[in-house]
Amino acid sequence: MAEPAAQDLLLAAAFVSDAQYNRNIPFKTSPEAVRLYRLYNHWMMRTATYFFIFLNLSLALFEEPAVYPLPFLATSVLEVVCLLVFLGRLTHFAKVTLHNVFWKDTKNICIMVAILLSLTDLAVYGVLRLYGVRSIRWSRIVRPVFLINFAESRQIRRAFRSIRNTLPEITYVFLLFMFSLLMFSLMALKLFGERNLQTAEGLPYFRNYLEIVFDLYVLVTTANSPDVMMPAFDFSSWYALFFIAFVIVNTYIFMSLFLAVVYNNYKKHLKNEIRKLAYMKRRKMIEAFNLLKEDEGGQFVVREARWKQLVKLVAPDTSNSHRELLLRISDDEQKGFVDKKSFVQLADLLNIQVVTLKIRRHPLARWAPALYGSTPSRLLRGAVRHRAFVWTFDAIILINAIFIALDEESPYISYAEWVFLTLYIIEILLKVYTYEPREFFGKTQFWNWFDTLIIFAALTATILNATLKSTMKYNSQQILDIVFILRVLRLIRIVDSIQRFQVIMNTLINIVPTMLTFGGLTLVVYCVFAIIGMELFHGKIQYFPANSNAPHALECGNPALKDSLFARGRYCKNNFNDFASSFIVLMELTVVNQWHVFANGFANVTVQPAKLYFIAFHIVMVIIIVNIFVSFILEAFFVEYSLEKSEVETAIEQKIQELGMGVQEDELQQEQLLDNMESAEHELEGEGGTKPQSKGLVFKIASKRYRTVDALLQRMFEAEIPLEDEGPSFEEILNLSPTSAVPRSPNSQSVA
Repeated sequence: MAEPAAQDLLLAAAFVSDAQYNRNIPFKTSPEAVRLYRLYNHWMMRTATYFFIFLNLSLALFEEPAVYPLPFLATSVLEVVCLLVFLGRLTHFAKVTLHNVFWKDTKNICIMVAILLSLTDLAVYGVLRLYGVRSIRWSRIVRPVFLINFAESRQIRRAFRSIRNTLPEITYVFLLFMFSLLMFSLMALKLFGERNLQTAEGLPYFRNYLEIVFDLYVLVTTANSPDVMMPAFDFSSWYALFFIAFVIVNTYIFMSLFLAVVYNNYKKHLKNEIRKLAYMKRRKMIEAFNLLKEDEGGQFVVREARWKQLVKLVAPDTSNSHRELLLRISDDEQKGFVDKKSFVQLADLLNIQVVTLKIRRHPLARWAPALYGSTPSRLLRGAVRHRAFVWTFDAIILINAIFIALDEESPYISYAEWVFLTLYIIEILLKVYTYEPREFFGKTQFWNWFDTLIIFAALTATILNATLKSTMKYNSQQILDIVFILRVLRLIRIVDSIQRFQVIMNTLINIVPTMLTFGGLTLVVYCVFAIIGMELFHGKIQYFPANSNAPHALECGNPALKDSLFARGRYCKNNFNDFASSFIVLMELTVVNQWHVFANGFANVTVQPAKLYFIAFHIVMVIIIVNIFVSFILEAFFVEYSLEKSEVETAIEQKIQELGMGVQEDELQQEQLLDNMESAEHELEGEGGTKPQSKGLVFKIASKRYRTVDALLQRMFEAEIPLEDEGPSFEEILNLSPTSAVPRSPNSQSVA
């Protein structure tokens, strides 16, 4: 009987862990499969997978055309190792999932096809290379498939799903936009084509219909404004009305429509995704409850001992005190068991980080209690804790900013810098004297570390520069640059002192993890376009130093660029000759400014249809992905910023206060020592031993904020689901659409 109970506990732990981290992998429930599944989700396995994914992507830096050339044998061996790791990871996944589910999953098919194509292409390329035949490594374009399709990358897949779901609506707007563009181009041809106008470069103006379409498309991005208008405007001022109307209709109206459509569809599909996650988590927790439930007085419950075993298995790093606190919340009346309603909330409780604080006095209070507890010492520490102390040094920082902007050569300015450095060092020493040092320099005390490192780095650089100037009559520009940068960085400290700045900065910091999803999405698009760009434009444009005497050096090594804007703008270093240079060009194209110069330059050295490459990148990256990114930032900022203005007390906080083991939040904010702590065990000083606590442990919520916008929206949606509602089945959850009504499980009103 003990063996089945242990197996049920292991399976329940897998369900709870999936609910905690929002995983929705349909795994086998046999004991061996569950153990393999837990191993599959181990952080070391995920880290290794990501390492080999990025290693595989970075091989483009070392393959021809290479930034850092490596022998073909070395890169091919590394690629084969990566592919074998991917195959092993996929095989591991096949062992833990149901057979029919695995083969129906498009992700797995994509990975297998990508591995097969990569190995085939590598073999063919190697054989042709042996015979001296140059070929194209076409399979490099499928490498981003591994980043997208492994189970760990579900956030990136969600972003791609957002794009896929948004495309139908965008397509209608885009077709209408293209109709408008073609109509205006036709009008431009009829208005200006027969007037023999010329551009500033002496080229025919608006005589070729396709060129007009391209120029007006560029005008939509404002990259060639007002240059494209000037020949017509110089001929007659009335022609400016044509371009004004074009810009209003296409730049302001249609581009705003793109953002509106993307934002509306993003919100709609995001809500559907969140709804799926919420129901999936509820279903997983109910499955776990059903495995561990026992009958107690006519209702099903989970015994306290089993609950503790489960929590220890799901979160082994949780301290005993933290575990007991969670049990007191789940078993509020201390009946010795946890009912279904409380059990379902376990995943949320585990996601809320609680700091266990040990009360410890300042070292000086132990080593020199008479001195540290004396009246002058208490007055000094009280002054440091006072808000006026912060305001004083904020004023000093602002004064320092004025001196930084003044003439550095003046000796008075140099002396003033020493005075400011001395004041900053005194400030840090006073804070270390007042606050417990290990807490002041805790791993989550970002601003304290930032402040200290900046000041002591500036002190070191200033001393080094002064020493070199006095002993060697040598002025190192590099050291001076470091000193100037560090002085300016000091001004960032003021962000931590102004409350509204903190709100904005905290909002930005909290949305960074989810912003990384769009970083991965951008990486995929950049990799694909960079590889295509290298194959299309490699070697067409060369970079030469300014004093080079090489033929056609002024034309970027290609006479086709003679007298072109590309050559005159000295854009020769913006080329597709290697992977890194390609990324830089794509970044510049994303910014949009002067992108038409790049398009015309590369079209001149190849063929005019090459402009389609740059137009395609602009549509994919700027119109679609950047708009989705802006939509996400808008939604995230609205949610995070509004949350900052509200005070929400969780069940954990209430229980901490009921137990009398809480820390006053306002006191901690004033001292700014324990904000946003992440570790499980910390120590909190008493105020020089003058405020002893009655208990050896106190608790504090690490952060009142949810880590991601998705988590917050999911919690908001879960609030609308009755706790007794088990929700739809797994199959119904996966098939939910944004417009479908929420299906109810036939057993949603029944007790497990």
